[in-house]
Amino acid sequence: MLAALTLSPVPASVTTHPQAPPAPSRARLGQEVVLIPVKGFRQAKRRLGGSMTDETREHLVRSMAESVVAACAPLPVAVVCDDPEVAEWAEALGATVMWEPGQGLNGAVRAGVEQLAASGVAWVIVAHGDLPRARDLGNLAPFAGITLVPDRNDDGTNVMRLPVGCDFRFAYGPGSFRSHRAEAWRLGLPVRILRIPALAYDVDWPADVAELTT
Repeated sequence: MLAALTLSPVPASVTTHPQAPPAPSRARLGQEVVLIPVKGFRQAKRRLGGSMTDETREHLVRSMAESVVAACAPLPVAVVCDDPEVAEWAEALGATVMWEPGQGLNGAVRAGVEQLAASGVAWVIVAHGDLPRARDLGNLAPFAGITLVPDRNDDGTNVMRLPVGCDFRFAYGPGSFRSHRAEAWRLGLPVRILRIPALAYDVDWPADVAELTT
């Protein structure tokens, strides 16, 4: 049952293709930004399809992403995407949209970080949009290196904080926590690992949804 979730309505289908937004200004974004890659709501989390309807799945995906955006205060938010509906949703929440079609997750995050670097941003927090219990993302303590927040299994990387100019090679997917830690070492940067329950909890499988609603 998903009755315990507060879900926003799914808007009518967006058929217009948004123009690529202008490069964000330094004055608007400041020195540190949270970057959230968001997949199209209709395509995301299809592994949950056997346990819920498509409509419920889309509502869940949207609700989780909204929770992550809300947890970013007081930092500004940038959403990197290639879906018109997501772009409209992000703009409505006051986020900067970074339009990066056809990049895949790792390519989109890298392109988003490069856009932020070009706008004068110094630090970026990369957070996934499937963290329904997210909080205090905008208040991670500063650290002169790479901060990694792994998932509950120490396998994925749910949150990362890094300097934008370090030419970091993102490797999201199975084993990304290990890969990202190795990448920080390759760059000669110190690594801080934070195990934060609220940020370690993500939703990938039906069992994760069941835990969320208990």
